[in-house]
Amino acid sequence: MANSLLEISNLNAYYGKSHVLQGIDLRVNSGELVVVIGRNGMGKTTLMRTILALPPVRRMGEIVFDGRETVKKPTHEIAAMGVGYVPQGRLLFPSLTVDEHLQFACREKKKESQWTPDVVYKLFPELKNRAEVGGARLSGGEQQMLAIGRALVTNPALLLMDEPSEGLAGIVIQRVEQVCRHLTSQGMAILLVEQNLEMAQTLADRAYIFHNGSIAYTASGDIFRQDRETVGKYLGV
Repeated sequence: MANSLLEISNLNAYYGKSHVLQGIDLRVNSGELVVVIGRNGMGKTTLMRTILALPPVRRMGEIVFDGRETVKKPTHEIAAMGVGYVPQGRLLFPSLTVDEHLQFACREKKKESQWTPDVVYKLFPELKNRAEVGGARLSGGEQQMLAIGRALVTNPALLLMDEPSEGLAGIVIQRVEQVCRHLTSQGMAILLVEQNLEMAQTLADRAYIFHNGSIAYTASGDIFRQDRETVGKYLGV
């Protein structure tokens, strides 16, 4: 597909001898939000770690990002190609302030770089008011905003988001949804792993349901929102 930014073919991933991902085929196009959903332990987070070559995952298959094969590349090279990551649990540094997180992560490769700490502060004014506060002292919602901002200042073309709604109040989840829509409207691609079905259905341009390390179901966002019986069968809702 001409505008496919991430193309995954026959991807298999292992933790030691454990075969976690089995024959995954998945794509994400520029300006598209693709949702991966499924119950706990189905391989969703492993998918994120596999795309980024994070240890101790061992991977086989084909991952093409922006026209370049990445399976044999190390994590830092994949990130530098334009893949940002918002990990599950945020994983902030307790010793760093909000501003230090953003300055540390900032990757201004070109003068026309879109995402700088100042631009993140415009997107999240709450963080501007907390710029000198340590990451561990932020509320859950502020921590999630910072985790997203930290990924954005690397100026990614593809943003991987792992369970961004986890532990957040409904009003904060709505804020994250608004940010996701804004980013895709600007042309960014997002691969979103979620267990929050309502959020997933709200945002999905396309959806994949993982079951026991394989893709059990894929559909357009519209069908995903309407097909309650099939979706409910896999998610137990």
